[in-house]
Amino acid sequence: MNITFLGATKTVTGSNFLLEGAGKKIIIDCGLYQGKAKEERENYTDFAYDVNDIDFMLLTHAHIDHSGRIPKLYVDGYRGPIYATKATCDLCAIMLPDSGHIQEMENVWQNKKRTRVGKKELPPLYTAQDAVDCLELFKPVSYDEIIELDENISVRFNDAGHMLGSSIIEVWVKENGETKKIVFTGDLGNNDIPLLDSPTMIDNTDYLVMESTYGARLHNRNDDKAEMFLNIVAETLDKGGNVIIPSFAVGRTQEILYELNKLKEVRTDEEFLKKYETLMKAPVYVDSPLAISATEVFNQNMDLFEEEVREEIKNGDNPLEFPGLQFTRTPDESRALNDDPHPHIIISASGMCEVGRIKHHLKHNLWNPNNTILFVGYQAPGTLGAKIVSGEKKVKIFGEEIAVNARIEYIEGYSGHADQEWLLNFVYSFITKPKHIFLVHGEPEGQKVLKEKLVETTNIPVTIPDYGESYKLEETIKVVSKLDDNYKYRFLRLEVIDRLSTLKEELDEMSDIIKEDIFDEDTQDEQIEEINNKIKELEQQIVKVIS
Repeated sequence: MNITFLGATKTVTGSNFLLEGAGKKIIIDCGLYQGKAKEERENYTDFAYDVNDIDFMLLTHAHIDHSGRIPKLYVDGYRGPIYATKATCDLCAIMLPDSGHIQEMENVWQNKKRTRVGKKELPPLYTAQDAVDCLELFKPVSYDEIIELDENISVRFNDAGHMLGSSIIEVWVKENGETKKIVFTGDLGNNDIPLLDSPTMIDNTDYLVMESTYGARLHNRNDDKAEMFLNIVAETLDKGGNVIIPSFAVGRTQEILYELNKLKEVRTDEEFLKKYETLMKAPVYVDSPLAISATEVFNQNMDLFEEEVREEIKNGDNPLEFPGLQFTRTPDESRALNDDPHPHIIISASGMCEVGRIKHHLKHNLWNPNNTILFVGYQAPGTLGAKIVSGEKKVKIFGEEIAVNARIEYIEGYSGHADQEWLLNFVYSFITKPKHIFLVHGEPEGQKVLKEKLVETTNIPVTIPDYGESYKLEETIKVVSKLDDNYKYRFLRLEVIDRLSTLKEELDEMSDIIKEDIFDEDTQDEQIEEINNKIKELEQQIVKVIS
């Protein structure tokens, strides 16, 4: 049995793993790369395998960084089954066409740029219709059900507690009279996520492929984050500001709605009630068509909620509804929010601020010091959200430079990912420990910290694989192959493109700073001459690069 790592290696997007055993090839997840331009361009490259050779696909959950290249897989010719839970199938039915629509819109914009410089237009990664067509391959399964893919391969989906329908997948492969087991965690949930059950603990496995997003960090516990949320929102509303919450359309939005509805049960003192009353008086807009559709899917799959929530529903208290909650469906309704003079809360996708309506709301609210931008989810390096959280004073949105004057807050406890403590606990919970652990879906620094903790506390060997590495799963794990130089140089080319993009941004910023300096009355002629000489040196370096 071999496993090849073709995504989410030392990064948090693009999950894609190839498992080979018993004469079959199985793909686990097929996600989009998101974040920097370099990562996003990787989506357009060919798959590192012939899609016609793939026998089955297993999907851990619906988030786009795990499912977003399935339509491309379909366009390239894959027609095998895609096994996922019913809720994951339901969510993909709205999320993948939405992603296809975004691909088409971004492609129109990119082709306009290409046409202006005389380049040939290119097709989108896939269309909304491609995404609709690929849905015919989805095969819904239930949690805890053992499914025989063939006489030698069986799988079981277990609740991962990360989002509705998310799964930890167990895979049994029988070869040469011996059965080996490998477990893919997908994204493991934070144990105190509202609405959802905690991740299922697995009894045993031979090999474990585990996410490591928060491998070096601990979350705030649930009561802390609820209190923080209320304080931030109430303080902002009291001074007449708006609260803008960039939220992933599926998962975080529904959890925030639930938290808002439950806050009143946390405290009953006068100070709390005053803040809660301020919150309840303000309109709360969920401004994302996808989030609205996803909330409807949540309502249709409430059997997956934790027991306490199911009891509330039986008693007529829908945790996703409360007074003041309004949904904006059309672009006109969304734009109208920016003209509303009254303090309000807007929850809008995307959570990393890269696409969607949130960019318009940031453009209209970031400059105002009375407003608050409240982040409640992971921000991948290079994204607009990460730049804002890291403290940048100016950001570009739709080509326009916007001053970041608003209050910026980040409540980490809303993350749908397990933190270091619960990642460790997941491993500790195995009765028969894995022989080897592979860490994926994480940034290198956090993965290194988690690896050291795991080795120190369990003595289990841990590997952090590189992209394209293939491992033979035996008593002693070893790399049996890597992708050829063509793939290595493919990424080198992408790195060059990414560096050029970064350099362009830095040159623009340098230009603005220098223009301010040279027209400043306090700037001496000698200083201007020094600046001029440095620019000449830079020009010479640029000439060397292109000559």
